[in-house]
Amino acid sequence: MSAPGRERAGGEDSPPRRRPTIGDVARAAGVSPSTASRALTGQGYAAAPVKARVLAAADRLGYVPDEFARSLKRRTNRLVGVVISDLRNQFYADLAAGIEQVLCAAGYQMVLVNDDGDTDRELAGVRTLLAMRVPGTIVTPLSPEAAALLTTQGVHVVEVDRQMAHDRCDAVLVDSEHGARMATAHLLELGHRRIAFVIDELEWTTGVGRLAGYQQALRDHEVGFDPELVVRVGFGEGSAAAATAALLAAHPEVTAVFAANNLMAEAVWQELRRGGRRVPDDISLVAFDDLPWMTMVQPGVSAVSQPVVDMGARAAELLLARLSGELRGEPRTVWLEPRFERRGSTRPLAS
Repeated sequence: MSAPGRERAGGEDSPPRRRPTIGDVARAAGVSPSTASRALTGQGYAAAPVKARVLAAADRLGYVPDEFARSLKRRTNRLVGVVISDLRNQFYADLAAGIEQVLCAAGYQMVLVNDDGDTDRELAGVRTLLAMRVPGTIVTPLSPEAAALLTTQGVHVVEVDRQMAHDRCDAVLVDSEHGARMATAHLLELGHRRIAFVIDELEWTTGVGRLAGYQQALRDHEVGFDPELVVRVGFGEGSAAAATAALLAAHPEVTAVFAANNLMAEAVWQELRRGGRRVPDDISLVAFDDLPWMTMVQPGVSAVSQPVVDMGARAAELLLARLSGELRGEPRTVWLEPRFERRGSTRPLAS
């Protein structure tokens, strides 16, 4: 008897339907497998009536070509690996969208791996891509090992957003230092001097660059750097919110907060509201990363905007140039410029 809620034809358990093969299509169309293959792929001659018969049989049977097997036979592969850190984060979703647009236009399919910020999952995903024999991979790296594992197997790699394997592969990056310098300078020009900097990582090139930009802007305006105002938090919004509350309790003189990425910005924004602090009347806020929600809240959040979709597209273009042989030689790094979007979350500091 079937379990409740499950339906089986004729009341009996039945095995899964076998996937149709090229041989099944050939038999249904009354042709040889080689003729069916020519008709389906367009490689080689097949008379129009024969081709129509084969296509009709394939459609009737639900036949789907085994692209992986075909790629092994041709020694080519139209799959490209893409390893990103967090699909729930709008930044990475936009990045993947930019990559996919370019790959699709060039006839490639994207194989997406979400490592969720875990290095073990990153390397497991890379090994899966190697087993699939992808010729190239785009990765937002968590460690140098990902690129090393791929490149030693002859796979072309482009690192995007951050750079780990400087001498091994190409990279497409946004100038994080310049962006952070612009955002901090904006606050300093409004008269703020006690500016907190909230960040969740200082090991990657993104975090290193943003801290450097913050510090450089302070030097440019002859304001001393106070390490106690740099708040290093764990990954996740809860950690950032708690750290922000603790910082403001310990340093009530802080008049502005610079959140170093979109997740930090969301956490800081929510904590300020929970704590009854009005933005920008009581405290100013700037963010690195510009997401749609930052224009939907009141006031809108001033932010460093990165060309995220373009960054993904440029990474895909760079990888395709390597795969085609158009680009050869030493690894290349492409730098993209951010811009600063001023909105209502900042105001001049009252004298």
